[in-house]
Amino acid sequence: MAYSATSTTVALFSSNPRAFSTKSNPISQSLPLPNSFTGLRAPLLSRVARSVSLSRACHSRKSFVVKASSDLPLVGNTAPDFEAEAVFDQEFIKVKLSEYIGKKYVILFFYPLDFTFVCPTEITAFSDRYEEFEKLNTEILGVSTDSVFSHLAWVQTERKSGGLGDLKYPLISDITKTISKSYGVLIPDQGIALRGLFIIDKEGIIQHSTINNLAIGRSVDETMRTLQALQYVQENPDEVCPAGWKPGEKSMKPDPKLSKEYFAAI
Repeated sequence: MAYSATSTTVALFSSNPRAFSTKSNPISQSLPLPNSFTGLRAPLLSRVARSVSLSRACHSRKSFVVKASSDLPLVGNTAPDFEAEAVFDQEFIKVKLSEYIGKKYVILFFYPLDFTFVCPTEITAFSDRYEEFEKLNTEILGVSTDSVFSHLAWVQTERKSGGLGDLKYPLISDITKTISKSYGVLIPDQGIALRGLFIIDKEGIIQHSTINNLAIGRSVDETMRTLQALQYVQENPDEVCPAGWKPGEKSMKPDPKLSKEYFAAI
């Protein structure tokens, strides 16, 4: 694993300059949670306009790479790098995302808060399936805006009491909220992250992302299936995976004539 024991504070720096915007609005200095935490994010009055250029994909019928042009890290862009404190094996460690480049895939997921309700079900579910991800050369990293001290206390709490128990992957502290902001999942007026999940390949490119509102938990099964599909098409670049594809099932040729073989078999 790409981390080592330390007590440094969180720092963030991007290997993709476009992943940060110097013109973005400052984070609100007042970050209290509402009196009634409903688990739903109120609609924003304004949203960042996103434009996607498909010109490169149009140049070649075999090219399925879309280069997103946005201030936020979208699929197809380099994942913003970061270095931050985390808790693993009941110790404070340092995690740097770029240390996985060229070595492992990464499942990077954000959750709102420690000591809550949906969050421990997701965190423990990923931990219970860790060996399956490990066999796919994949590391899991969990992130919230809580401190490492809160993470440690939660890990030291038994599951039957709403805690996590020992986990098989690190929980990262994004107490400065810079990581959540750079991945576009921060709710500024609450100071917490939406349930964002990103699959980052060995080249450091975001290949998949999903963002749930606060009350909706994620599926480890679907994350695993998507990872397997990603690895399959990267190993077989002349094939694509249809809806619901799982290992061992028939894939498809991205060609008007050759694709008929797939459609004729279903």
